[in-house]
Amino acid sequence: MKLVIIEGPGKRDTLKKYLGQDYDVVATKGHIRDLPVKNIGVDVSKNFEPAYEIMPGKEAIIKELKTKSAKAEQVLLATDPDREGEAISWHIEKILNINENEPCRIEFNEISKSVVNKAVLNPRKINMDLVHAQQGRRVLDRLVGYKISPIICKKIKSNLSAGRVQSVALKLIVDREKEIRNFKPKEYWTINALLNKDNIDFKSSLVTYKNKKFVPSNEQETLAVLDYLKDKDYIVTEIKKSVTKSNPPPPFTTSTMQQDALNKIGMSIAKTSKSAQVLYEGVELGTEGKTALITYIRTDSTRVSPEAQAKAKEFIINNYGKDYAPENYNVFKSKKNIQDAHEAIRPISLEHTPESVKPFMTPDNYKLYKLIYERFVASQMSQATYDSMSVVISAGDYGFKVTGRTPIFAGFTRAYKMYEEQQEDNENSNEAKLPKLVEGDKLKLIELLKEQKFTKPPTRLTEATLVKTMEEKGIGRPATYAPTILVLLNRVYLQKEGKYLIPTDLGFTVTEFLEEYFPDVMNVSFTAEMEDNLDKIEEGSMQWQEVVKNFYGSFEKEVIYAVKGSKKVSVPLEVSDVICEKCGANMVVREGKTGKFLACPNFPNCKNIKSLVEQKPVCTCPECGKEVFEKRTRYGKIFYGCSGYPNCKFASWEKPTNLKCPKCKSFLTVRETKANYNYKCSNKTCDFTKQEDKETN
Repeated sequence: MKLVIIEGPGKRDTLKKYLGQDYDVVATKGHIRDLPVKNIGVDVSKNFEPAYEIMPGKEAIIKELKTKSAKAEQVLLATDPDREGEAISWHIEKILNINENEPCRIEFNEISKSVVNKAVLNPRKINMDLVHAQQGRRVLDRLVGYKISPIICKKIKSNLSAGRVQSVALKLIVDREKEIRNFKPKEYWTINALLNKDNIDFKSSLVTYKNKKFVPSNEQETLAVLDYLKDKDYIVTEIKKSVTKSNPPPPFTTSTMQQDALNKIGMSIAKTSKSAQVLYEGVELGTEGKTALITYIRTDSTRVSPEAQAKAKEFIINNYGKDYAPENYNVFKSKKNIQDAHEAIRPISLEHTPESVKPFMTPDNYKLYKLIYERFVASQMSQATYDSMSVVISAGDYGFKVTGRTPIFAGFTRAYKMYEEQQEDNENSNEAKLPKLVEGDKLKLIELLKEQKFTKPPTRLTEATLVKTMEEKGIGRPATYAPTILVLLNRVYLQKEGKYLIPTDLGFTVTEFLEEYFPDVMNVSFTAEMEDNLDKIEEGSMQWQEVVKNFYGSFEKEVIYAVKGSKKVSVPLEVSDVICEKCGANMVVREGKTGKFLACPNFPNCKNIKSLVEQKPVCTCPECGKEVFEKRTRYGKIFYGCSGYPNCKFASWEKPTNLKCPKCKSFLTVRETKANYNYKCSNKTCDFTKQEDKETN
């Protein structure tokens, strides 16, 4: 009997199905040896020597491994094919006293019969460069976490943590929020001409004045332009026709899968990671048994094996036709600073179509598999082509423009419906179905349309855009994105409003403290350089102790300065609208062992406390986008106020809604009766009202 040792128990049955009766498969359920829980476990004076210990709760599995390995004909270490997996195999090798020169390590990028059976026939020695890269990361993270976390717990509040990657990720979100708060909107106006030819109406946008880009900046300027344009001839002066091509997207990496899953099917990063793990380890497919459906899920590469490309081409020709398969395989350019250790995320077998496996899957797993499947097939298909037309229309000194696009050949969009829908959503409002136009045509003016607009602040980061930003800036690696976001949310450094991540007052306070006392740790470029150095350790061109030593010299000085030089920092308390009935003060939100509660700010003179009952928001704030809640004045009168107070002072005596007035675009308020909803515009100068029956609403 041969013993195969893996990490996750989820893939055990899938592997046993392929390996047969001659193999026993045992899962470690992750790491079994690590740095100690109760102390730092790194001896700085001995070249940062780590002191590894058996992890609590792992004694039973180690006993089982020792018993079975002693009887086994051969021991094969099949932990995950990455740095972390290599390190786990190394720890197992040490615990089981396997000779370091013994070829005992196997790995596979997919759990399929051919790949698994090939792997067990070709074991290799432990790759110590991979192990050293993981050790370097682990020691760095331990030094940062164990040195900084106690400082911020003492200087700010208890139960806080800092981390080499998590703190920089928090800084990205805090910096974005500062940009938003400091943003000064600028007014501008748009002018569109509704034109007609051959009984076809189409809209064109004003873009130039005397052949230079032009955007009206205020209403007075806009009205003057409209007055000029109302009697002018609208002449087609230039038509550009071209055939444009759209390239297929690359297959998924970890980060692009996480981004698309959130943006297109509404799955959080945590849910996506969980579902992807199930798809990789295997799903029970009826009589077929437990079957792995996708390749390894932690990757930064868009590379696809030649075998997979050949099978994809055959599938595409059989299902879509020869024209949909490019003559040469699609190869996608990789970004800088990637490990490229594994292929892109793709289906193991295209015969397992999403619809054929749907009856055996949860809704989340099905939606993610469908997304991965269609993305991969599309990545191997031909370009989509379009007839494109750009038309310039002159009206005196002013120039208008309209564009149109008609599909010629669907190409990869035949397989990737998600892409097609996204493109339709992103289409410019003046991209329209056009009549037959030739230069010199005189068009009929139906109407001139004007609209006041304001420049918008940068958009808040979502889980998806945070992952994208971290990847672009070289912070963290595929396996770290989801855990990083989870820690930030659990520590209440962030809160989610809809899909957006917003730093809490605590998040701001922690970030500002760390920026002052630990500038290197909070430096995005410094963190990215550290990731590059870890890659160099993996390549064998740097020693892990050298990387840690170079970091620790200045870091130790920062720790000493922070301990001695910093003062205790107070986190601003969240003031509620609840009035203390004992002394009349607005109660504040505090946090205890059992969660948040309301307390009187005049403690200890007033010791009144109350439970904090979560309210549902009424709507989003029309001024800042945060949530609006029903509140009460000191005298019990109801009003509606923004949760962003005191930074946002929006308040309304009438119940606001997310609906916009069709006349002036202000928000509508609503008054509810037994039978009706009575809406009216919040703008006092607008007379719009609307009534809806409750039964039809």
